Amino acid sequence: MMGQEKKAKILVDRSGQGDFKESISVLFNPSEYKVDASNNYSWQKILGQSVPVGMFTSGDIETLSVDLFFDTYEAGVDVRAFTNQVLGLMAVEKKISTPPLCKFVWDSFQFTGVVEKVSQRFTMFLDQGTPVRATLGVTFKGTSVKKSADDIGAAREKVAQQMVNQGDQLYLMAYRTYNDASKWRNIANANQIDNPRLLKPATTLHVPLVR
Repeated sequence: MMGQEKKAKILVDRSGQGDFKESISVLFNPSEYKVDASNNYSWQKILGQSVPVGMFTSGDIETLSVDLFFDTYEAGVDVRAFTNQVLGLMAVEKKISTPPLCKFVWDSFQFTGVVEKVSQRFTMFLDQGTPVRATLGVTFKGTSVKKSADDIGAAREKVAQQMVNQGDQLYLMAYRTYNDASKWRNIANANQIDNPRLLKPATTLHVPLVR
């Protein structure tokens, strides 16, 4: 026996506190959705090897693409009363200067991010021109909840500072600190460095002491 159908919904956190108190239910479950993820690599030619060696530099943000169908023909009401709820998720919250954090939930699937793009297509209208059927193409850009100021402060107590010298590379700084060049990612992550090959001399980096 099949279980009861569960409706997809969008949970919304407008406060920036991770409470997700608001809920927007879709009228019809999507027929499919697509999640994209990718990494960036720096490809380097090595003498004596036939193919370049890839060095991980950063990961791209995941995206969720989904089409949401809305139909209010039988009720005879303007479908925009429902579609505008989704469109409004792109509005920036003045108190926190960011769009609201959203969580797309459908049964066991969850995706947390912000609404990056909404494409509206209206396909049925009442005689007077009121739209009663629409499909929204919604793109969510994945994100993680920001750490609190206390968490960031506690982490910084466990780091040292090093000046970048001319010709310095992260693997050299990692070797000086940890005696292990392979731990360069510790420094990259602590300083939000996407491309470890682009270091500016005379800048100061936070170097984690405990990992």
